[in-house]
Amino acid sequence: MLFDLKENNLIKLFLRFLGPGFLITVGFIDPGNWATNISGGAEFGYQLLWIITLSTLMLILIQSISARIGISTGKSLAVNIKENFSKPVSAVIGFTIVLACVATDVAELLGGAIGFKLLFHFPLWLGAVLTVAIEVFFIVTQRYHRLEKIIILFLGIIAFCYVIELLIVNPDWSRVASSLFIPKISGKSIYIAMGILGAVVMPHNIFLHSNVIHSREWGESEEEKKKLLKFEKIDTTISMLLGWVVNSAMIIVAAAVFFKYGIKVDSIEQASQTLYPLAGNLAGLLFGIALLFAGISSSITSSMAEVNVITGFLGKPEDPRTKLYKLATFITAIPSLFIILLGLDTFKILIFSQVVLSVQLPFTLIPLIILSNNKKIMGGLKINKFELIASIIVSAIVICLNVYLLYATLFIGEV
Repeated sequence: MLFDLKENNLIKLFLRFLGPGFLITVGFIDPGNWATNISGGAEFGYQLLWIITLSTLMLILIQSISARIGISTGKSLAVNIKENFSKPVSAVIGFTIVLACVATDVAELLGGAIGFKLLFHFPLWLGAVLTVAIEVFFIVTQRYHRLEKIIILFLGIIAFCYVIELLIVNPDWSRVASSLFIPKISGKSIYIAMGILGAVVMPHNIFLHSNVIHSREWGESEEEKKKLLKFEKIDTTISMLLGWVVNSAMIIVAAAVFFKYGIKVDSIEQASQTLYPLAGNLAGLLFGIALLFAGISSSITSSMAEVNVITGFLGKPEDPRTKLYKLATFITAIPSLFIILLGLDTFKILIFSQVVLSVQLPFTLIPLIILSNNKKIMGGLKINKFELIASIIVSAIVICLNVYLLYATLFIGEV
């Protein structure tokens, strides 16, 4: 047996499995989240906080299922889809997730570029190029476990910055508490709500978790895997709840500063500048630092996901020595660089990129459910009836929100 589950030092045993979930967490506090959360808080106050709560609960379930697929089969979600679905279906899913990766890169690189601009006054194009260079360097040259520690450090810096900002802005905590759990939505807020949902339950992150989970040894027998699975659930739950705190903090700060004073925010740069007189110089500085680290760290994890998606759907090995692997680390970033060079509205692009992720989600969630409920594929780690029903409900909510978004856009005209 690989591990003695009866050993006294359970904390030491647990720490061996702590980590993969935090890489996923960095992915959903990326600059795209900043745009949707700031926009939602500035325009609707605390009203959309419940979306963060709902999205996080969805995320804990979905990410746990994704990790279980990786543990049970020893293969990533991308590889499992290619091997178990017909070529046309697999091609459609692969095409949509690559588009989602492009949308993700738009958010990550813009965030990193804006962070460099705010802190060092670099032009956007230079900040974007630096962000790409840093992400490629870390992925190609670093060992996974060292990279994992760096990402967790970045996550800690981001969380620390936003906790301090919360203390500075002193929000209405009674309204925060109620808004976290009481749903409220309208035709006007559906677009931002969908963006928030897509920015939290990110499809490329679902693919990523099924892959990075292989960085831990889960034993060879099904019995060992079942016993160790509880550590994955704890890792996923703790890391996702940390993401819930940070994402909620983004909306709370925006509501307490911008919505309270009736300030419309049209760009992340403006949000940073506006923070200085309203919340103090420290808040503005922390904003820039957190954004830079969010852009760099999330670009690293999104690139890791893109490598797995591209190699997995093409049926190629995920080998850092191959040309395909090296190309996949930055190929989806090229459209983002063009967008930045064209000087388009970065704030609107950030929000739109997150809506693209939300629209793609059904193409990821449906095969995820089918695979995880297949006993031939999952064996004894197949999801139970409760998890099946819950995952179907989650997928139904996402699909219904997508339909409502389309309806609000085409027929109500409020989006």
